[in-house]
Amino acid sequence: MWQRRQKSLLLAQTGAFAALMAIGGWISIPFVPVPLTLQTLIVLLAGGVMGRYAVFPALLYLGMGACNLPVFHNGTAGIGVLLGPTGGYLLGFVPAALITGLAFEKPQALRQAAGLAAGLVAVYACGLSWLVFSTGLSFPAAFLVGAVPFIPGEVLKAPIAFTISRRLQRLRRGPLEEAPASSAPGD
Repeated sequence: MWQRRQKSLLLAQTGAFAALMAIGGWISIPFVPVPLTLQTLIVLLAGGVMGRYAVFPALLYLGMGACNLPVFHNGTAGIGVLLGPTGGYLLGFVPAALITGLAFEKPQALRQAAGLAAGLVAVYACGLSWLVFSTGLSFPAAFLVGAVPFIPGEVLKAPIAFTISRRLQRLRRGPLEEAPASSAPGD
């Protein structure tokens, strides 16, 4: 019975986070060549909530977009988007979700914060690498157009993802698990 519940929860979370990634793509500020969206916030949240299984919504999201469902930024879709200048950032969602998810499987706040930072680094490493390859820009030029404008937004998104994920973890554990072990009556 427990396994069914866990599988059902995993399926529901996968669908929900893939849908949120698509919605996050519609909430964007156009920059050239890469728009500013809320998708990285959703990827980080997925890692914080689902752990290592956050790769599933990231893969589902990419699969939906590759199958021409309009889920990428501003309703774009298709393999062409993945092969275009933003494709590396989108593909970077998978390692970012995995890295963040693995960090959130342990309760240490510092480890989780480092996991969020490493997840963002994964998105930008994939994104900038592909931006250099697909556009022919030098790395410094790609960094200026593909990372620098987004740093303030990421500085805001990471603490939001951290706070929400930690609170959801506490809710999932419940009040009984939060009480210290030595708080038994008569101690």
